[in-house]
Amino acid sequence: MFDFQDLFQWDRFITPTIIKTFYWLVIALICLLGISGIFSGLAAMAISPFAGFLVLLYSIASMIVGIVFSRIAAEFILIVFRINEHLGAIRDQDGMR
Repeated sequence: MFDFQDLFQWDRFITPTIIKTFYWLVIALICLLGISGIFSGLAAMAISPFAGFLVLLYSIASMIVGIVFSRIAAEFILIVFRINEHLGAIRDQDGMR
């Protein structure tokens, strides 16, 4: 994890350690919203079966797309920090020559 002192020093980034927590919070939010949409679609089926079915399909598709895009966004952030680490390692190797 990270130390409280890391907040005041710029030697180490804290984002890579907390991005996983934010990712799981986003996944939980997407699932809750998707389940809410599924229940709304089931309730709408009592009024209009076709419209309720469309809401149901839209909710399921939105959950899947939301989970995939949140994973892509989290990986993109981690890749940016990993590129920074690799560039630092290359810079340190060149400095040793």
